[in-house]
Amino acid sequence: MDVMFERVAGLDIGKKSVTVGVRTPGSGGGRHGETRTFRTMTRSLELMRDWLVGQGVTLAAMESTSTYWKPVFYALEERMECWLLNAAHMKAVPGRKTDVKDAEWIAQLLEHGLLRPSFVPPPPIRHLRLLTRYRVQLMGDRTRDAGRLEKMLEDASIKISSVASSVTTVSARAMLAGLIAGEADPEVLAQLAKGKMRSKIP
Repeated sequence: MDVMFERVAGLDIGKKSVTVGVRTPGSGGGRHGETRTFRTMTRSLELMRDWLVGQGVTLAAMESTSTYWKPVFYALEERMECWLLNAAHMKAVPGRKTDVKDAEWIAQLLEHGLLRPSFVPPPPIRHLRLLTRYRVQLMGDRTRDAGRLEKMLEDASIKISSVASSVTTVSARAMLAGLIAGEADPEVLAQLAKGKMRSKIP
């Protein structure tokens, strides 16, 4: 079988360690394989990267294991091409031997061009995606908090949500602040209404 990529690395990633199998040209036209294991702490990942660069590796591939792949991928992407692999696609490739370690197997498949990468956005897109996802999460948290607050008020027979469009409006928040401060007179609390809410004072 033809070798498509001369200097490759296959990475088997766990939570605490990453096993790296490297395939490079060997003597007599053969192939040379070497395997090393590194911890997943930043300094160890830097040592792994320097070792791969020293081996002349230009292409590294790893399975998308939970979120554990991200620090490894990010440590390497500026120095070599990195492929993120779909685990289902890996299992679909025939011929795997049970005594072959995962990292070595990935490297062997990679050098023969039998793997295809998943799309990983470039860093600027990743940063923007993280920001937008966090914003969506915060908006969801805000909605859930408002729902819990409304339920608590209803349990206490405080019917702000019957006259205010939301318990988070400026008027509703002012009235709640008044309640928290100890004000119990509904006429006084009603005078805290603002804007369109003032027409609902009666």
